[in-house]
Amino acid sequence: MTRALFPRRPIGLPLRISLLAALPVTLCMGVMALPELGQAHAGAFRAFYAACYLFWVVPIALLQRAMWRRGVPGLVTIAVLLLATYGPSAINNAVAQAVAVHWHLVPGYSFVRIFAGLDGCWLALIVYCAIHALLHQYDALQRSHRREAEATALAREAELRALQYQLHPHFLFNTLNSISSMVVDGRASGATRMIARLGDLLRATLERSDVREVTLAEELSLTDHYLDIEKARLGHRLQVDMRVGAGVLQALVPPLLLQPLVENAIRHGIAPRADGGAMRLGIGSDGDRLVIELHNDGVAGPIDDPSHRSTRIGLNNVRQRLEALHPGNHAVDVAVAADGACTVRVALPLRLATATPPLQADSA
Repeated sequence: MTRALFPRRPIGLPLRISLLAALPVTLCMGVMALPELGQAHAGAFRAFYAACYLFWVVPIALLQRAMWRRGVPGLVTIAVLLLATYGPSAINNAVAQAVAVHWHLVPGYSFVRIFAGLDGCWLALIVYCAIHALLHQYDALQRSHRREAEATALAREAELRALQYQLHPHFLFNTLNSISSMVVDGRASGATRMIARLGDLLRATLERSDVREVTLAEELSLTDHYLDIEKARLGHRLQVDMRVGAGVLQALVPPLLLQPLVENAIRHGIAPRADGGAMRLGIGSDGDRLVIELHNDGVAGPIDDPSHRSTRIGLNNVRQRLEALHPGNHAVDVAVAADGACTVRVALPLRLATATPPLQADSA
């Protein structure tokens, strides 16, 4: 029954920190005793009360922590501590009065004096308990904030991984579908080249499956693998113009940031055109922002057409991952012209990983 009423709770505040909280009160007791140091035996009695205070602090602190650990309600804790500090203060008075009688400082022993003038130690112990409680509450609040931060970080990490893994089967299905089409069309050599590049791309993707961010140089290397696959499928119908500004190759970006954007541009903009089309990718810095702009030719039709479900998957995935990494500090804008040409502009904080060397592209 007791355990049900007062469940055990962990205490993170070390005991040594609890006991150190007694020192400021001791210092205050010393300062208050300064005016009386000139009186006979006053300094000795003040020192006696200070020593008694420091002695009683240890069991009082242990009692206070035990009640916290068992989850005793606050009002009950206060009542118990008032009694627990009153008793030692009365004992101190009894001993001090016995010494005063022995030194003939008072005419005789009086039991009334034992319970009077307890402020010499009782007030100090009460102040200590209050300081101890404040330290405990502050420590509990800090630990709660740390737990919330850790939980938020873990949830964000899980969300990022889930979103990243979402792209793998989506991309793999589209690529295998392209290979299948080439085999049906009798383009065996092209299909063989696509399979080889697909192996390179999957290996590079799996190597980065457990990281939250990669450098732009690494991401461009992976995008090159994908473009090789699409060039093998589309040939001269795919024209690519890629321009990267100075000083941004070591910028940190989420893995597979460019690949879904490039895939959407090619599969839903350029591939459906009889004569193919052009895709322009520009990356640069704008103050403290990394700006990625992708433009592609297209065919007439809104980007939110039901047939473009994979387009929405890729764009939504990019938005969600950027929101998880840079909440409220990013932008993904999509503009579709009447002729179907599409421009996607992505802006995110520019952070450089100068200590991380760029990953070189694998050779074919």
